[in-house]
Amino acid sequence: MNVASYKKLSDDEIIKIICDSNNSLVFGVLYDRYSQIVYNKCLGFTKDKDDAKDLTQEVFIKLFFKLKDYQSQSKFKAWLYVFVYNICINYVNRDKHHNQLKSKAPVYELESLAVEEVSDSVVFELKVEALDKLLMQISPEDKTILLLKYQDELTVSELSKVYGIGESAIKMRIKRAKEKLVKLKNLND
Repeated sequence: MNVASYKKLSDDEIIKIICDSNNSLVFGVLYDRYSQIVYNKCLGFTKDKDDAKDLTQEVFIKLFFKLKDYQSQSKFKAWLYVFVYNICINYVNRDKHHNQLKSKAPVYELESLAVEEVSDSVVFELKVEALDKLLMQISPEDKTILLLKYQDELTVSELSKVYGIGESAIKMRIKRAKEKLVKLKNLND
C-alpha cells in the first residue's frame, strides 16, 4: 500500500497499522491530518510561534511512542486533544517565563465570594480578549477542561472517556472551572 492510499483510512485503522509496524511514513498521515490543529493548540499556550512549532514537534514525537496507549473507546481526536493539552500544561509548568508570569498573576480569595449557578451563556458573553486574560489566571487543568468543552466542543461523555472518570465528576470540574472564571471576571470589572 502506498502512502496516498493510507489517507483514505480512518484514524483507528491508521493507528493500528502504526502500532503493528512502527511505520513512520504512515504516521505522517496522522501528522498531516492534525499538525495544524496541534500547532494552534500549542500556540494558544505558548503565545510564541517558534515555541509553538517546537512544542508541536515534541507532541508528535511523544505521540509516535504513545499511540499504543490509545484505546478506541473514545474518538482519536478527543484523545489527541487531551494528550496535547497535557504536554502544553507540562510546558507551562516547566517554562521559567510562564512560571514568572504565573507568580505575578493576581491571587484572589475565590472561596470567599458567593457565586450563582454559572450558565454557559455567561462564559460565552466574555469578550475573547478578556477571556484569554482570565484563562491565563486559572490553573492549567481548569483551562484545559474549559477549552476542551467549549473550544474543541467535546461532550461530557467524551471527556469522561478521555479522562477516565465519571460524567458527574466531569460536570463538577467544568462547573468549578466556570465559577473561578466568573469570579475572576467579577473582580476585574
